[in-house]
Amino acid sequence: MIANIAVITDNLDYLLWGRMAQGEPGGVLLTLLMAAGAAALALPGGVLLAGLAWRYGGGMRRVLFIWAEFIRGIPLIFVIFWLYFLLPLITGRDLPGALTVTLALAWFTSAAVMHTAYAGLQALPGGQREAAVAGGFSPWQTLRLVLLPQAMRNVLPSFIGLFIALLKDTSLAFIVNVPELTTVAGQVNSRVQVYPAAIFIFTGLVYYLLCSGLGWLISRWRSAPLYQAAK
Repeated sequence: MIANIAVITDNLDYLLWGRMAQGEPGGVLLTLLMAAGAAALALPGGVLLAGLAWRYGGGMRRVLFIWAEFIRGIPLIFVIFWLYFLLPLITGRDLPGALTVTLALAWFTSAAVMHTAYAGLQALPGGQREAAVAGGFSPWQTLRLVLLPQAMRNVLPSFIGLFIALLKDTSLAFIVNVPELTTVAGQVNSRVQVYPAAIFIFTGLVYYLLCSGLGWLISRWRSAPLYQAAK
């Protein structure tokens, strides 16, 4: 039992932040950085696409939903592979693996965000739009000032689920050897070649704590007086 714990404590710094002292973040730190970066891109990107689908019907809406269905129908691991190998060809230079995976996660998640945000807009009563138009609002003002604030509050629980899934999906970065938590755990296991159960139980526990902690923080924010007053 002591040896099981020792393999974790002896490698704890590496598991938590990788080679940060050499300017190469890894482990839990890189997992959080990639998740935060992908969320920061996917949320506004997906909401913008939902707004475009709401504002412009017909062909544009169909194209956007075909794109979203295509992305959602492909395993994320393929999206990571595609961007990992295609982006250097497109840009003409090598890109950091962590950046490539972050972009892949953002691209993949933005499709789900678009669907969720659009569903939130469609669920609002039609009188909201009519009242805004009668008040002299333009279509974009109606969307930005009247509809989106209500829709975002309504779909927040769905967004929480998406971003918790996004946090777990960072573990797929191991396929391109990006040193996030799962990758460095595998490296530690390969190096010591003992007690793999202890290493990967610890890894699973960290993911659980990160995901449950995110859910707890959001639930606390939703119960805050400022959020309740804004409803």
